[in-house]
Amino acid sequence: MTDAREAAKVASEERAFALPQLADDAHKGDAGRVLSVCGSRAMPGAAVLVARAAQRAGAGLVTVACLDVELMAIIPGAAPEAVLLELTRPTDLPFALATNMHHAIVAGPGLGNVERTRGIVQMLLASAGNAPLVLDADALNVLGNEPDKLRQRRAPIVITPHPGEASRLLGREIPSDAAGRESCARDLARASGAIVCLKGHGTVVTDGARVYVNDTGNPGMATAGAGDVLAGILGAYLALCATGNHPQWTPLDAACAAVRAHGLAGDFAAAHLGRRAVIASDLVHWLSSAQRRLEA
Repeated sequence: MTDAREAAKVASEERAFALPQLADDAHKGDAGRVLSVCGSRAMPGAAVLVARAAQRAGAGLVTVACLDVELMAIIPGAAPEAVLLELTRPTDLPFALATNMHHAIVAGPGLGNVERTRGIVQMLLASAGNAPLVLDADALNVLGNEPDKLRQRRAPIVITPHPGEASRLLGREIPSDAAGRESCARDLARASGAIVCLKGHGTVVTDGARVYVNDTGNPGMATAGAGDVLAGILGAYLALCATGNHPQWTPLDAACAAVRAHGLAGDFAAAHLGRRAVIASDLVHWLSSAQRRLEA
């Protein structure tokens, strides 16, 4: 009886993370349009993983900003459903942002900790658009220890630091115990005005007031590109917030659901392949199973 009650409790909790359902007559705009500003000639795989994860997470249209010409050749074969946007000139990104055609933007994975990335983040933060913004990896590194810079953007921002990135942003070490991680995540959310997903064992999601501690995932997900997949899922889920079709679906809901689905995908992958064999692409593959679990 106890096992049955526990199973029912888990099922109820997971249904709380189910995404809003699209109407029967929905079009791809209703599913959400995501702009990915990720990847470079040295790290093209990041752009691929973000795009494929966003697509599998339900985005109706994913546009990949190609900052280097190499991405124009790589993306079509790896993510053929994506639309390419050539942004090889410094003036191209502001023009693309001014169109306001995107429901969510993902930036950071694979950009490199270079001056160009700093300029991209500055442009994104200064943009007047209403699209929620996901910042990960190098988009966080270029902020240094100034998380308050994120407050200049009026649209919701979700940041996904691992402990090292969070430590640089806060200017102090991130403890490994659960209470310490939760406290640091809250502090970072309050300092930045962003929703924080502090990655690691028991990823902490918080807006500074409310807190969710994730219990899915496993050590097999400690592999290159896993964070890129999470960023893509976040982009797709946040896009639903900006379509206007689901007013009850909030950016915090989207962040919590993305983290849980990401971890579940890792659990499915580990169950079938073994933890040691899991790679980031497997998380994209098993994401559909994870989402079906949340909707069951």
